[in-house]
Amino acid sequence: MAKTKTTFFCQNCGTQYSKWQGQCSACKEWNTIAEEVIQKAEKSDWKTAAAPKKRVAKPQKVADISYTQEQRYNTKNNELNRVLGGGLVPGSLTLLGGEPGIGKSTLMLQIALQLPFKTLYVSGEESAQQIKMRAERIDNSESNCFILTETKTQNIFKQVEAIEPDIVVIDSIQTLHSDYIESSAGSISQIRECTTELIKFAKETATPVILIGHITKDGNIAGPKVLEHMVDTVLQFEGDRNHIYRILRAQKNRFGSTHELGIYEMQGSGLREVANPSEILLSKNEDDLSGTAIAATLEGMRPLMIEIQALVSSAVYGTPQRSATGYNAKRLNMLLAVLEKRAGFKLGAKDVFLNVTGGISVDDPAIDLAVVAAVLSSNEDIHVPKDICFAAEVGLAGEIRPVPKIEQRILEAEKLGFASIMISRYCKLPKETYGINVVKAAKITDVVHYLFG
Repeated sequence: MAKTKTTFFCQNCGTQYSKWQGQCSACKEWNTIAEEVIQKAEKSDWKTAAAPKKRVAKPQKVADISYTQEQRYNTKNNELNRVLGGGLVPGSLTLLGGEPGIGKSTLMLQIALQLPFKTLYVSGEESAQQIKMRAERIDNSESNCFILTETKTQNIFKQVEAIEPDIVVIDSIQTLHSDYIESSAGSISQIRECTTELIKFAKETATPVILIGHITKDGNIAGPKVLEHMVDTVLQFEGDRNHIYRILRAQKNRFGSTHELGIYEMQGSGLREVANPSEILLSKNEDDLSGTAIAATLEGMRPLMIEIQALVSSAVYGTPQRSATGYNAKRLNMLLAVLEKRAGFKLGAKDVFLNVTGGISVDDPAIDLAVVAAVLSSNEDIHVPKDICFAAEVGLAGEIRPVPKIEQRILEAEKLGFASIMISRYCKLPKETYGINVVKAAKITDVVHYLFG
């Protein structure tokens, strides 16, 4: 038996120290460093039997390495497939994080029940009866999904060898513990050790593993930062629990793009995929209301039409308020300064509130022009026509700047029945004729004259 070893970890950021100190030099937090046992016994392979002797790897030229396109596992969930880049890659490790109660376990159980493959769903947080109740609510059909309520990795791997699943789901990585580490479940060393064992298992057996992870109050994945470096894909499940819509984003993806977006609607029977997000993000109000404008944005390769709402009113308390929900507040302040300097609108003594409907957050600069139109509409109390949308960036000089992939935005607006779209005059369009009126503007004053005369 090996000698017991201990070291010190920061419980906030995971930095390792050889001795205790009051403040973590990495994250500057106080009293977060604790001693943990990092090795208790001789470690064995993840398998119960002794592993055969492996061939020693030798360096190869890039041209000599044989490569075949991996056949991905279709999850039967188009939104998840899009975010993953086409499906689950054999032998990959995927980490899914999100706020408590946002729907992580519901999403993974729903996918496990729908998969045509043999799936092992390991839960360390709920009993088998609780999972059965949720499964009955989500999907009553026959499923090839096995439920295991266990937290010790050695016992999990015994069951894995027994049933040989095609896909493994762990809910959650913070509840697992290994016999080779003496610290409690959820500690830095336990998370790192359990993840290492799961990586060895996934790579050696070509079995995709999905980990559900807790997050801290700052919104980061709980545990050491190295956890996100170790896995192949990091997904973030976002959304306000007061709204019914949930957004799935990829923060890291070794097998695809990190710009794709998946949208779900939370219902009593589980999460419903939203195939056309633009229709749910646009209000169905028939009244002509001031302070609203439609922006044509882009998330990855997916065009979205979102509604921007603005409210401009006189500042009652002396100091004007600037508030933005789902939009960068500093960028809003910049656009207000441009309107005052370049277009002559006196907004310095007025409160300005901005909201992106649907509870989503957008950082695409292409929605700048829609923000400007919504603010001016509320300020002048004149509604913007419902059949026009906007796709352009606004510069500090008041110029209307072009944005990438403008043709996809125009085609999406045309598909949803908009009559006009306002873009930059400097956009280079691949073709001249569209079924929608393309309005080009060079300066912010051109937008003001077109909309308000």
